[in-house]
Amino acid sequence: MLLQIDKDHQRFRKIVKGKIRGDLRKFLTRGELLGREGKKYITIPVPGIDIPNFRYGDNSNAGVGSGDGKPGDNVGDAGEGIGPGGDEEGQHLMEVEVSLEELADILGEELRLPRIKPKGRHRLTAERDRYSGVRRSGPESLRHFKRTFRRALRRQIMSGLYNPDRPRIIFERADKVYRSWKTVLSPQSNAVIIYMMDVSGSMGSEQKELVRLEAFWIDAWLRRNYRGIESRYIVHDVRAGEVDRETFFHIREDGGTRISSAFRVARELIEQHYAPTEWNIYLFHFSDGDNSSEADSRECCALLREHLLPGVNMFGYCQVASAYGSGHFINVLHDQLADVENMVTTRVNAKDDIYDSIKAFFAAGK
Repeated sequence: MLLQIDKDHQRFRKIVKGKIRGDLRKFLTRGELLGREGKKYITIPVPGIDIPNFRYGDNSNAGVGSGDGKPGDNVGDAGEGIGPGGDEEGQHLMEVEVSLEELADILGEELRLPRIKPKGRHRLTAERDRYSGVRRSGPESLRHFKRTFRRALRRQIMSGLYNPDRPRIIFERADKVYRSWKTVLSPQSNAVIIYMMDVSGSMGSEQKELVRLEAFWIDAWLRRNYRGIESRYIVHDVRAGEVDRETFFHIREDGGTRISSAFRVARELIEQHYAPTEWNIYLFHFSDGDNSSEADSRECCALLREHLLPGVNMFGYCQVASAYGSGHFINVLHDQLADVENMVTTRVNAKDDIYDSIKAFFAAGK
């Protein structure tokens, strides 16, 4: 019975994944997913799936509900509705829990993203517990059930207490064994994502919503590829500073824009905390393409070429459409840094463009 239930559950999970994969472009644009995000799982409303269920009751035609009645009798008081009744079927939505790892796997399979090969050759190590055997004592949460069951069964058979017609296994203290572990050093490749965003007056709530969605999927894919990962957030107008995640997505300024200020803060963070020989570094900058001057745009390119790009896995620039921004900065990057392999630029004019933007960022597997 348990084996059949497990098979049914696995089959159901495949159906759910197929639904998500088929509508992935739509799911990438669902802003409500961000509010459903938990520590390890995210709740997704999936249309078109009904859970099988039993319906109990008397199938006879005697009465309406539990009382007396005849076919055609009204049930309850007659009321007056507003407008005509609908003649179309409703759409059934079921909320299912999907782990962020499963969601990232679906994203990678559908977009045909190659797995990232971390640099640094696993220079960093982390402690973890590895189960290496069994012992005679320990907490009940670590009891090895199969071995305990076999020991009890063997003891009862040898002592003549086992009755195959009425099988009943009774555990004794001597039967119980528990998993044992030891702490080992596990090599791992750590990564840091440094998000930068223009929060000047030309970046409104619509632009920030695009950034939030894009950053969510960037984060999901990179966390699927690295065991240890950190995120840092930088906002800027004419000045830049590091903020927490909540402030990053909700702050609003009304000043001008000087993009080089964010690049300088990112440079300081890397120099102080993230040695490129030990960390996989990802820089992402979100802007509407507006900058204070051509001179500052040239300074941005100099900072990127001389200080940032040589030590990072990738610099991703995502330009979101704005009615107030010039949209010129992406052209400067193309003109000045066209020969750089670890720079990727994308344009996101609407939510539908996020699908292609994520694919462009990670298609090279860096």
